[in-house]
Amino acid sequence: MNLLLLEEADFIAADRVVLRDRRLVHMQEVHRVAVGDSLRVGRIGGLMGSAQVLRLEPAEAELQVTLEQAPPAKLPLTLVLALPRPKMLRRVLQTVAAMGVPRLVLVNSYRVEKSFWQTPFLEPEAIRQQLVLGLEQARDSILPEVVIEKRFKPFVEDRLPALSEGTLGLVGHPGPYPACPRNLDQPVTLAIGPEGGWIPYEIDLLGKTGLQPVQLGERILRVETAVTALLARLF
Repeated sequence: MNLLLLEEADFIAADRVVLRDRRLVHMQEVHRVAVGDSLRVGRIGGLMGSAQVLRLEPAEAELQVTLEQAPPAKLPLTLVLALPRPKMLRRVLQTVAAMGVPRLVLVNSYRVEKSFWQTPFLEPEAIRQQLVLGLEQARDSILPEVVIEKRFKPFVEDRLPALSEGTLGLVGHPGPYPACPRNLDQPVTLAIGPEGGWIPYEIDLLGKTGLQPVQLGERILRVETAVTALLARLF
């Protein structure tokens, strides 16, 4: 991890934390810290800074923290993503957090298998775990908002217009569409479909909400690759 993220429950005083879980193991086995060493830290939902190791034992460590740095700015983006297969979902959640997406909406689609919605990886704590891993990688401390929408049509017709109001609405989709724009400086609502893409009905419905299809070329990309490629191009 490139940033040690601190939970509220870790704090025993305003500037002291005690760690006993995987973060302690990482400190011991990867960073190989000793008493007196400093680490980059961040408070989930708050500031970032540094921490000095005051006490290090096999089962716990005590750190003194100084938090005075604002986390990096988020992208001006709402990402609407057709629910990917469970194993890919974990990687996508990490990518979304690492790249600074502030809001992710997971939606249903005709090509999303019903079994995907039964995965334990959609449990709130499981989602949070993957987001935290992404934040640790990118040195960020603010968790993205994740919204789950299991019904495509009611979401697009009733809730998406408010989410996308005042933004540039785009749909990532292969086909004879304009190329995805580059280096935007305006808010964007971006919809990315499942493996195999959106079906024509879904493209039409998204279009009625103001989201217009764009493409990245002739290659058919995996969902996680498309997410990375589109975000890197847009911003």
